[in-house]
Amino acid sequence: MANKIGRNDPCWCGSNRKYKTCHMAFDDKIWSMALQGHEVPSHDLLKNAEQIEKIKESCKINIAVLDYLDANIKEGMNTAEIDKIVYDMTTDMGGIPAPLNYEGYPYSVCTSVNDQVCHGFPSKDVILKSGDIVNVDCSTILNGYFSDSSRMFCIGEVSEEKRKLVQVTKECVEKGLEEVKPWGFLGDMGQAVHDHAFANGYTVVREIGGHGVGLEFHEEPWVGYNSKRGEEMLLVPGMIFTIEPMVNMGKVEIFTDPKNNWEVYTKDGKPSAQWEIMVLVTEEGHEVLCW
Repeated sequence: MANKIGRNDPCWCGSNRKYKTCHMAFDDKIWSMALQGHEVPSHDLLKNAEQIEKIKESCKINIAVLDYLDANIKEGMNTAEIDKIVYDMTTDMGGIPAPLNYEGYPYSVCTSVNDQVCHGFPSKDVILKSGDIVNVDCSTILNGYFSDSSRMFCIGEVSEEKRKLVQVTKECVEKGLEEVKPWGFLGDMGQAVHDHAFANGYTVVREIGGHGVGLEFHEEPWVGYNSKRGEEMLLVPGMIFTIEPMVNMGKVEIFTDPKNNWEVYTKDGKPSAQWEIMVLVTEEGHEVLCW
């Protein structure tokens, strides 16, 4: 990595500074970790200051849409209404819903209710009832920059059992976030998520995880939550990825609806919950960009 750029050449980050006074020591540190056998990010996974600011603008739309739903989602609403709200608000603010037509996905948002783990199809036939828990997963493109986050909503009178699942899943994200710091590892975050879920009697979905994001909808690295401290990719300032564990009340096994090859359910029919945030690794620690 460091040998490809001359000391007095312009730095790869676009700062117009000489490499030796900009990112040479930074690259040397990454290279030394690679020589020790650690997985390290390539330069194209690291966002510069200009890119980060443009990504934040996309995040503002995503947050605004979820804030609106937080205030307006209710019993009796069908999930197709949520899809229309997301499409209308996103486009009115100049954005594009990232899920729409992504790899053939036909809606602007994912609405996953109760035992749906993720990728739930909005539908006029899915009417939110008192006692339901629903994840709304919202993603936005603004001027070519991507944001992605999701929230859980409790509809009406939700059982204590379901309410605890939703709360513990949010705590899992918070526990994982505490481990996001430069020169640590993705596995530090993943184990913190896993340990908190299991301490509360839950399981964490293995097949589906988080991802890098910002310049594309889904970038490297893949982010799992059944990992170990000191393992997986090195965390480096400029990396942006999602923390979005899917936590099951019952067993870990899941299946995808064969009729549409999108909607994912728990195999035992018990509820699942997910919160998603988008985090930037900084020189000092981390910054949450989207929630």
